[in-house]
Amino acid sequence: MNVVKRDGTVEQVKFDKISSRIRKQTYALNEDYVDYFQVAQKVISGLYDGVTSTELDQLSAETAASMITTHPDYGKLAARIIITSLYKDVAKEFSVVAKQLYEYINPVNNEPAGLISDEVYAVIEKHATELNAMIVHDRDFNFDYFGYKTLEKSYLLKRNNKPAETPQQMYMRVAVGIWRDNLEMVQKTYDMLSQGLFTHATPTLFNSGTKRPQMSSCFLLDVDDDSIPGIYKTLSDCAKISQSAGGIGVNIHKIRAKGSYIKGTNGWSNGIVPMLRVFNETARYVDQGGGKRKGSIAVYLEPWHGDVFDFLDLRKNHGKEEMRARDLFLALWIPDLFMKRVEEDGVWTLFSPEAVPGLIDAYDTPEHKAFTELYEKYEAEGKGLKTVKARELWEKVLTSQIETGTPYMLYKDAANYKSNQKNLGTIKSSNLCTEILEYTDKNEIAVCNLASIALPRYVVIPTGKVREKDKKLRKFDFQRLYEVTYQATVNLNQVIDVNFYPTPETQHSNFKHRPIGLGVQGLADTFAMMGLAFESEEARKLNQDIFETIYFAALTASKDLAQTYGPYSSFEGSPASQGSLQYDLWGLTENDLSGMWDFSALKAEIKQFGLRNSLLVAPMPTASTAQILGNNECFEPFTSNLYKRNTLSGEYAIVNKHLVEDLVNNGLWTDNVRMKLFINNGSVQDIEEIPSEIREIYKTVWEMKGKSILEMARDRNYFIDQSQSLNMFMAEPTMTKLSSAHFYGWKLGLKTGMYYLRTKPKASAIKGLGIDTSGMQSLDKAPVVEAPKVEITTEFNPEEFNSAVCSLDNPDCEACGS
Repeated sequence: MNVVKRDGTVEQVKFDKISSRIRKQTYALNEDYVDYFQVAQKVISGLYDGVTSTELDQLSAETAASMITTHPDYGKLAARIIITSLYKDVAKEFSVVAKQLYEYINPVNNEPAGLISDEVYAVIEKHATELNAMIVHDRDFNFDYFGYKTLEKSYLLKRNNKPAETPQQMYMRVAVGIWRDNLEMVQKTYDMLSQGLFTHATPTLFNSGTKRPQMSSCFLLDVDDDSIPGIYKTLSDCAKISQSAGGIGVNIHKIRAKGSYIKGTNGWSNGIVPMLRVFNETARYVDQGGGKRKGSIAVYLEPWHGDVFDFLDLRKNHGKEEMRARDLFLALWIPDLFMKRVEEDGVWTLFSPEAVPGLIDAYDTPEHKAFTELYEKYEAEGKGLKTVKARELWEKVLTSQIETGTPYMLYKDAANYKSNQKNLGTIKSSNLCTEILEYTDKNEIAVCNLASIALPRYVVIPTGKVREKDKKLRKFDFQRLYEVTYQATVNLNQVIDVNFYPTPETQHSNFKHRPIGLGVQGLADTFAMMGLAFESEEARKLNQDIFETIYFAALTASKDLAQTYGPYSSFEGSPASQGSLQYDLWGLTENDLSGMWDFSALKAEIKQFGLRNSLLVAPMPTASTAQILGNNECFEPFTSNLYKRNTLSGEYAIVNKHLVEDLVNNGLWTDNVRMKLFINNGSVQDIEEIPSEIREIYKTVWEMKGKSILEMARDRNYFIDQSQSLNMFMAEPTMTKLSSAHFYGWKLGLKTGMYYLRTKPKASAIKGLGIDTSGMQSLDKAPVVEAPKVEITTEFNPEEFNSAVCSLDNPDCEACGS
């Protein structure tokens, strides 16, 4: 059997050579669990005559990856194999790779198709020696297999459909793309990115340094005007933004309802549904960045709009096709008055927006009920199209969420009166992922540039084999978190200046208000690394302290930037200019904070120098970038201790690496326990061999109290001046439980009440993953079952919420006096 090498030569396959190559990559891995010889044997059994050396490397990596359920270190081994294979095809010197990308010729038409911009390549040419020396290639081996495969598939620039840069070279491209000739900042940015301390968002990693450096993640649009030119201008803007890899949120509050009179034609409006079908097809046609990600548009509507019932049906799987737009993401922009009417079992009036001028722009504050007064005035004047029971509409909302996971729930009043941009006007929507809250109008399309802090990197593990296993000795490095957050803020501010803007309105808005969005990833990993149960008081305090630190660091960086470059142009009149920071808008004072940071002194400096950025913190989902860095998504709990990862090569099972570490350290990571974990679909709650304190740490989100998740969201919201992509998790949602949860979140004062409703999959986690279950029947107390064994008893229960919807079956209901 022969192998074809990269240079075209042929040589005989040698088992010793294959096993030696694999063994070289096992350094510093757990030798008790990682068996290179077993990997090599499996590779040999899968070979065929004429296999190429590239295919051999791929097979070796996939074989190691398939053994990750034995120990996570197999993922590191797989990554090392595939990355060292990449090194055989990509030059080591960054400047050489940049030259190849810059001079790239499209093989289809044989025309120049350079991937690096002229400005960036000139910098690389000028500083080639320094930039080449900055790169630490060994940091590539910090990725696990699935993190690298995510980079390879979508992030690394390609020539002839093959990766043409290494991960470290990508990070250097990003750093130079942002900072150009400022080598000091290039070095800082590269080091922090390459060590996984934080990451820029996906569009920045895609596009920095390229000929079209569109590095922003989020765009918020207001329909230009309720007219054919206005609607199609907005549609055109959506297409341009989607082409440049941006996610879109658009509010359609001002579009008149079905049946409304059209003066210009003496006709009657078709309403929002036919219009949204056109937006739907645009999202399908113009995908993000030319096939890199699907085009995505979230549509926001206030619940008093006359077409709201049709709107809520748009994503349903049944019904007339001409009434559906299943590729759009639906969101409600909810005034407090609607929630009160539902709670009181009152009536709700639907309007067409042209009949109720000013209603879109009005919102309630604790001091002034502007929306309520105007809404009730229009009701009294008989301007409504239709009056319904508020709970009839509410039940329609809940039904849609249970069936489709949407609409998102955002609270208009909280989003506005707790915003540092409220001096600009009324905020009318959020973005695709519900964390961005920015002002937009026909002249301004709001933009946000994002980055996320990788929280597990700030857990300080003491040295020494015994000490490093004792999680009680681990500390969280808030000072290092401050330093990295400061730099990430400075970076995002710089992105605003070097960014490519798809439309004039996007540039105008971003230069004027300069908002940014900092988020996190790996909060659950951080808790696990420190031996904290997600719902514990210690975890809740750490959650709040982390976000207090991030907010303080971001404010400090923005203040320092303002001292040098001046405040953003609309700073005067903002709450921050008047001494009110985010926690003040929630009714807290410095006495309610941790005391770690001197906010009083910072406020005085902000009054003196201003801020360079109107908004700073906006925790986003981090789905792709968290997978790259090997972290759990954003601030969410673990959804399982057993995951499925998809690659072009197939599906793989992954076990929670922190759980495996704890079980290994306690001598409990046996075949018996491992199989029970599969049988229990990733839950450890029924595995008696595992100590109760470990089971408590590794509860999945389905085994936690929903109230705790919402309360932790409120705790960090004191330091989030935008909002957060807050998913709601219910294993088996009912209208009663879901309603109760929404009211609890609303009364906590959340801006985003729900991003998606996540429900628990019915199917077994082990199905389709190639897991050998043949020995399961013989395991002690572990019969083979397909359904989850754990009974969920901690879901939302209306009786445990003060905000339960009024019910005659609930004598303790506070919604009315009866």
